Amino acid sequence: MAPPKSKPILAVVSPFIDKRHGTERRVAEWTSRLTDDYDVHVYSQRVEDLDLSKLTWHRIPKFPGPHLGNFLWWLAANHVWRWWDRAFRGIGHDLVFTAGTNCFDADAISIHIVFAEFVRQVRPELLFSRNPVRSWPRLLHRRVYYRLIIALERHLYTRPRAQLILIARKTQADLDRFYGPHDPLPVLYMGLDHAVFNPERRVARREAARKEFAIPGDQFAFLLVGNDWRKKGLFTILEALHLLADLPVALYVAGSDETRPYDAPIERLKLSDRVRFLPSRGDVAYYYSAADAYVGPSLEDTFAQPPMEAMACGLPVITTSTNGTAEIITDGVDGLILADPNDAQTLAAQMRALCENPALRTRLAERAAQTAARFTWDENGERFREMFSAILRDKSKAKP
Repeated sequence: MAPPKSKPILAVVSPFIDKRHGTERRVAEWTSRLTDDYDVHVYSQRVEDLDLSKLTWHRIPKFPGPHLGNFLWWLAANHVWRWWDRAFRGIGHDLVFTAGTNCFDADAISIHIVFAEFVRQVRPELLFSRNPVRSWPRLLHRRVYYRLIIALERHLYTRPRAQLILIARKTQADLDRFYGPHDPLPVLYMGLDHAVFNPERRVARREAARKEFAIPGDQFAFLLVGNDWRKKGLFTILEALHLLADLPVALYVAGSDETRPYDAPIERLKLSDRVRFLPSRGDVAYYYSAADAYVGPSLEDTFAQPPMEAMACGLPVITTSTNGTAEIITDGVDGLILADPNDAQTLAAQMRALCENPALRTRLAERAAQTAARFTWDENGERFREMFSAILRDKSKAKP
């Protein structure tokens, strides 16, 4: 017989957890702040950046082969593992939490992207006629995988018993458009580690960072951080940078993506000496130390993390209304918001204003840091405890 429970048992279901990826970092930060109140059991194929002395990791092996095959295996295996624990180990989960479409029985689901909206945006890229024949097998794999995820979204995001949790208000509109109207859903903006992202630390490391990246003293350095640079608006930034030829400005792009698609526009716009690609690094705050401003005209983002990190470091930030991060920014007060992510003319004007107006730059940076300081992982953890307590109360009432 299993020993009596001293705390409710929480099952966290995620294919992998670490602090290097946006969704997985949020799961890691939230989970680590629930161990005092819950007996946390993590069902995952890979776990990093969590204190395993405070929770139990149930390792699910990875299925070799294509991504679709592993996902189908994962979807079935995490249910089997949890069933086995309930039936034979006495681990009866009081609450199941996941991010996205990982299981059919979650009590709480945080939604970081609505895949149906993502697929709508990239649909032209999925046409066989627009891709070389050699890429068709991989393209078919993507199309089947996307159809599966959308089918899972339709099933899981319309279940009446599942509490959906958003990371930006804009996601509600996508959910309502594709899966019918929902009651207003709770929004939990991401938190930050302010010991890492803060103005004092950025300033203290600025000289060393600019020296390491060989940034001239008189050069104004704009920074873009992230992957999928097309989605982050890199083409628009290049067009805007071309319009600033009279200023000593340069763009530093940090992340893991293919640079080849940008070779031709960089050459056409004569930007080869003003654009530099940098690799991803664990200490991303070091890039913010080297920069003078952050520019991220996202075509679409649920809630991009780098603009908020830059704000916390005391950098002036430009983003777009199509990025959920804009929901915490007041245009002209603690950041600049571009209405149309393809409007290179207006973006160039905003970038020029930051370069030529030190008073504007300082004011935006100071207020950006004040805004970002309100968002912490501890505050996130407290919100989760409140929501999970409410779910447990409702489940208790529903029992006969």
